[in-house]
Amino acid sequence: MAYFDVPEIEYTRYSNRQLAAVPLAVLAVALLVLSGSFLVYGTPVPLGMDFAGGTELTVQTTTPEGEIAAAFDQTPESVTATGTENQYIVRFSSTDSAALTDQATDSDTGLEPDGDAEIVQSVSSTSASFGAGSQQTAMLGLVVAFVGMSAIAFLLFRTFVPSIAIVISAFSDLVIPLAFMRLVGIPLSLGTVAGLLMLIGYSVDSDILLNNHVLRRSGDFYESTYRAMRTGVTMTVTSMAAMLVMAISAYIFGIGLLASIGIILFVGLAADLMNTYMLNLSLLRWYKFEGIRR
Repeated sequence: MAYFDVPEIEYTRYSNRQLAAVPLAVLAVALLVLSGSFLVYGTPVPLGMDFAGGTELTVQTTTPEGEIAAAFDQTPESVTATGTENQYIVRFSSTDSAALTDQATDSDTGLEPDGDAEIVQSVSSTSASFGAGSQQTAMLGLVVAFVGMSAIAFLLFRTFVPSIAIVISAFSDLVIPLAFMRLVGIPLSLGTVAGLLMLIGYSVDSDILLNNHVLRRSGDFYESTYRAMRTGVTMTVTSMAAMLVMAISAYIFGIGLLASIGIILFVGLAADLMNTYMLNLSLLRWYKFEGIRR
């Protein structure tokens, strides 16, 4: 396996408080963003149609993108090009798909047809009650996955500090991408929830790798840390590159969901590098040199 060329960081130059300060500050800002969003909008992150309910029309029209909204009585939440010429996805909070379809095809005020093609190519609608049920199920899945991950961490190491270091790092790895979603307007959907579940796996992988090298393998603390970083940073940076390529490619071809998942994973993996090799490491070093003595 080819390893990423990881520079040997002089951790001895920094105290545990200095190492933990940056990731904890970023976590605090992320929590502040989510809390402020909840107070202002009622949800920490914007909800997609899967959870909030609504209607999605795929339309084929020569009407310019900026004028599509004018064809409807209700202002669309978004109008997105699909990557196919003259084809757009128009999303509404309303679930009255029949009325929206009639407005789109109205010969006087509706959209301009693109040759002989049907104006409305497809219609997808989700009721608010069904969306709320899906939201509860998805949140339950995230909680169960996180609790299961925490239980495995405690079973593996059976000591409080190394285990809680993994849990805190994983929590931060979830919260930071959620705050990013709020800031850039990426909606929470079944697809993005799947991306967040993947982040839990990535986080546990890198954190357990570090803890295992430091606590269970022979060698100096910093030598063990560097060995873990060679493998962990290589895996994470490789995954980040793959996610970035996927996000850019999906954006170019108009596949919005894949682009969202790719950028969320990229941000989450970047946060994981910071949390693993600053926050988790500072807790491990405190435990190794101070905590055990007590």
